[in-house]
Amino acid sequence: MAQAVFVAVDLGAESGRVLAGKLSEGRFGLEEIHRFPNGPVRIGDHIYWDVLRLWMEVKNGLALAVQKYGSQVVSIGVDTWGVDYALLDSNDELVGNPYHYRDRRTEGMFEVAFQKVPRDEIYRRTGIQFMRLNTLYQLLSWSSKSRRS
Repeated sequence: MAQAVFVAVDLGAESGRVLAGKLSEGRFGLEEIHRFPNGPVRIGDHIYWDVLRLWMEVKNGLALAVQKYGSQVVSIGVDTWGVDYALLDSNDELVGNPYHYRDRRTEGMFEVAFQKVPRDEIYRRTGIQFMRLNTLYQLLSWSSKSRRS
């Protein structure tokens, strides 16, 4: 029986990589197939993820994994940063380039959030520490901007 290969895509804050995981004789091994930089892009006053380049790099890494392991690849998993998001329209097309979590648009969003929901209630429901980069404050910034437009 051919060896099963499990491919993982890891998109971190500064780099991305595609890995092959192999189970052989009761031991699990990892092999890096493809590594690439992942940094923000500044456009005007904001910073964004270079999502189109990231997509290209992921596809390149997956192609390399299939080129090397072919039908031995039995699954693909993706792990990304946990706070950013991309908005899609009804046709699954990007609405815009995703903001980078370090973008300044979330400055002042704690105060806006706490006017809507008390700080203690936010913590009770989420259990996360208060950081401007959290998705809650990113979405609140987007929502506030949408209402102003």
